[in-house]
Amino acid sequence: MTSQVSSPAEQADGAGGSIGGQRGERAADGAGKEIRRVDRVIIRFAGDSGDGMQLTGDRFTSETASFGNDLSTLPNFPAEIRAPAGTLPGVSSFQLHFADHDILTPGDAPNVLVAMNPAALKANIADVPRGAEIIVNTDEFTKRPMAKVGYETSPLEDGSLDAYSIHRVPLTTLTVEALKDFGLSRKEAERSKNMFALGLLSWMYHRPTEGTEAFLRQKFAKKPVIAEANIVAFRAGWNFGETTEDFAVSYEVAPAAAAFPAGTYRNISGNLALSYGLIAAARQADLPLYLGSYPITPASDILHELSKHKNFGVRTFQAEDEIAGIGAALGAAFGGALGVTTTSGPGVALKSETIGLAVSLELPLLIVDIQRGGPSTGLPTKTEQADLLQAMYGRNGEAPVPIVAPRTAADCFDAALDAARIALTYRTPVFLLSDGYLANGSEPWRIPDVADLPDLRVQFATGPNHTLADGTEVFWPYKRDPETLARPWAVPGTPGLEHRIGGIEKQDGTGNISYDPANHDLMVRTRQAKIDGIEVPDLEVDDATGDARTLVLGWGSTYGPITAAVRRLRLAGHPIAQAHLRHLNPFPRNLEEVLRRYDKVVVPEMNLGQLATLIRAKYLVDAQSYNQVNGMPFKAEQLATVLKEAIND
Repeated sequence: MTSQVSSPAEQADGAGGSIGGQRGERAADGAGKEIRRVDRVIIRFAGDSGDGMQLTGDRFTSETASFGNDLSTLPNFPAEIRAPAGTLPGVSSFQLHFADHDILTPGDAPNVLVAMNPAALKANIADVPRGAEIIVNTDEFTKRPMAKVGYETSPLEDGSLDAYSIHRVPLTTLTVEALKDFGLSRKEAERSKNMFALGLLSWMYHRPTEGTEAFLRQKFAKKPVIAEANIVAFRAGWNFGETTEDFAVSYEVAPAAAAFPAGTYRNISGNLALSYGLIAAARQADLPLYLGSYPITPASDILHELSKHKNFGVRTFQAEDEIAGIGAALGAAFGGALGVTTTSGPGVALKSETIGLAVSLELPLLIVDIQRGGPSTGLPTKTEQADLLQAMYGRNGEAPVPIVAPRTAADCFDAALDAARIALTYRTPVFLLSDGYLANGSEPWRIPDVADLPDLRVQFATGPNHTLADGTEVFWPYKRDPETLARPWAVPGTPGLEHRIGGIEKQDGTGNISYDPANHDLMVRTRQAKIDGIEVPDLEVDDATGDARTLVLGWGSTYGPITAAVRRLRLAGHPIAQAHLRHLNPFPRNLEEVLRRYDKVVVPEMNLGQLATLIRAKYLVDAQSYNQVNGMPFKAEQLATVLKEAIND
């Protein structure tokens, strides 16, 4: 995905409203129904957490990816494991934005809302723009379900939805009727109504169907009757769209052929891309990969995925708690493996002492923090990027740790390789800060050529590295590389390379226990100098005209919404520059020069201004903070409005 401006449709990037950026191209299918060609569409599936909305969205996304559209998704899970059915806290949704051009976000507002019950309608209607299409499951709009969410009268009958194009579909009844020959109970048959809805939407947008049918047969291979029932429901939904008069129009969104460089692509989520990046890093380093982890939302998928890849030298350990998880990972690093631990903010708090130990031991260790809403348990299923200061300073003493943050779901792969490069080269723990939005969202990813991946191989210490005054050759575990300041990595059991480990301060060179004040001052300053000296690329600035006076600076998952907002402003004739940080410790060496080039610096963050605080403190630049902490990513239109005000102020 590039940040170049190429068409008005690309600028919109999901502003919402009527179906896509309609080009006015129309045709008719074999049944005489109108086919309208559009450049993009935003669909949101919403229902009870037991209605299978995430599966429905995943399948629609997979077929859309195979068709060749660019896409971006936003799964939105309930915070509770199983909230009471039919209630607002139990609503689960999945938003998908797909297009025939390069897009950056899941879209600001859906063109189509599929509401499986009154709770889904009420929870999402505020996001739906006037004129949009709403498909409702009328079977659920009875007195009791409506009363649960505060509807005194049916919104389908009281005129409150007159501003929308409403499609009333008895999804439950139609599904049960389609499956009457399977001998299933009504409750069992009703579970397939999400597949009926998927079939209807697949017809509506001309999505492929073969992949979904194959998926269902594989998923329910041990229950062939259930597999066939879901397939029949899926086909029934397709046929309903084909035959009913209520859906007179279907839509075509052409593949995004011009949006991508040539290559082989697949749809990928952030957590999956990060998992593959960790495996690739270990392979490129020719080291075993060891994951010590404790399950925590939204990081658990990395543990699940890595556990599948023992054939690549991956060993996963599900520990009894967060402290044991990182302790095992650090032990594996001491033993010569690429050690990794995965967690979210609450887990980082528990791991902090061991992270400090890793700083003292100077061993390569990756701490993967998939950020979520906090503090404490906070919002487990919602996104936030409020762990930056925790990653930067959340340890006792002077314990500097490098920080790397991916910008998109696909970029999680490259960020993992980059974090591993730093950890292995400089013998240091490294924070990799993703978040729930990137972890669960997905987009197309160009599968890289293995030959293009970086060489991360390291040299273990094999013998003495220091000569004493009397000529004796010895091994000093803290004798440093003059360029990187990294200490040697000696695998336990190597003859003659025995050395002391532990959390008490080390003597420079020998690694012996030292309480000497001057030595402590030297070691603290040396560890800081090592981090400050890490080679990171200069910050690239996107300043299309070169005459912008306002710079918008972001980090992490704000990349998509910021870039979409910048595109809109440039299309409207407003000059604005954009830069996005991957390396947050150390900062790129040219960051200060970039900041001082502009009259105004605006920093949008999903926290209360953590990067802005660091920028102000380090560079004495009056960075303006724009913050959101509602558990959802920024909307492009929202940022465009804020940035326009900054430009004109």
